[in-house]
Amino acid sequence: MKLLTRIADTLNKNLAVLAVVVSAFALIVPSVWVWLASRISIDLSSVPLVGAHFPSLGFVNILLGIVMLGMGMTLRAEDFALILKRPGEVFLGVCCQYILMAGFGFLVAELLKMTGIGGPELCAQLAVGLVLLGCVPGGTAANVMTFLAKGDVPLSITIIMSGTLAAPVLTSGLVLLLAGQWVEISFLNMFFSIAFVVLMPIILGLFIHHIAGNRIEPYKKILVLISTTCVLLIIGTCVGTNRSSFTENGIAVVAVSVAAVLLQHILGLISGYAAARFFHMDKNKAHTISLDTGLQNSGLSCTLANSAFPGTMVVLPCVLATVIHQVIGPIAANHFAKHAGENA
Repeated sequence: MKLLTRIADTLNKNLAVLAVVVSAFALIVPSVWVWLASRISIDLSSVPLVGAHFPSLGFVNILLGIVMLGMGMTLRAEDFALILKRPGEVFLGVCCQYILMAGFGFLVAELLKMTGIGGPELCAQLAVGLVLLGCVPGGTAANVMTFLAKGDVPLSITIIMSGTLAAPVLTSGLVLLLAGQWVEISFLNMFFSIAFVVLMPIILGLFIHHIAGNRIEPYKKILVLISTTCVLLIIGTCVGTNRSSFTENGIAVVAVSVAAVLLQHILGLISGYAAARFFHMDKNKAHTISLDTGLQNSGLSCTLANSAFPGTMVVLPCVLATVIHQVIGPIAANHFAKHAGENA
């Protein structure tokens, strides 16, 4: 157990570097990831109602589901109680995740379209990817970064949990509202994707935690190790299976996409902090809201891009975000830790 704990801590401390290494390896040797993605899937085509809109769980879907299962297994009753004890703070955090980031996704998408990079069709696909990235809830990486930033971890967990549970309706609806003008979007396709990949694993994890109780505590580090490994596999698979998105459209398209994703997330980090301070929250809570706003669930956005918009460049901003998050997150967390308030 001590060895697993040491490995989990090492992975978490070096996640940014590992994300870049895995991404580079996936670009150089994409065949490994293509093979995994083609061999591992769960057929859902025979499931009534669901099969018509979400016919299979792919490799990335399964990995993200495992991460969400681990999240559910680590949630406690106190995490839900916090919604009742501090409803204003939780509500603000969820609003920042969806309203601010979705708005910035749309704004940056419009700016990207003005560049005309790659032609109208390619621009429209990249724009949808940016909107999709802004409409997903915050990711579990925000919880880790909040801890490193000496922020309010219980608040962060509750905000991410609340935003994630609302994702089937809010993410699907916002993408349809903001990006439906550029490409055809199926609300039900996205709804069932999120329900199967995110909502159901979390509910199952909660059920397991309810049955197991405190007996699950000694295994939390193993859950962290599994989740971190799955995150790295998601990054590798997203990059490897979409290698053509990086190589066939020119370095200019990738560079502009990187700049757009980076701008979107910097705006999210700044505006989340500003919103919290506007409502008179202390520095540590403001740091928490900032990280929960700026660090979205990029793995979910990749999953949705692959299932709802297969064979398009919609996935490129989402794939880039999986790497950018692991770089910008620790930078923001270290900055916040140096300026933490007295009650950190």
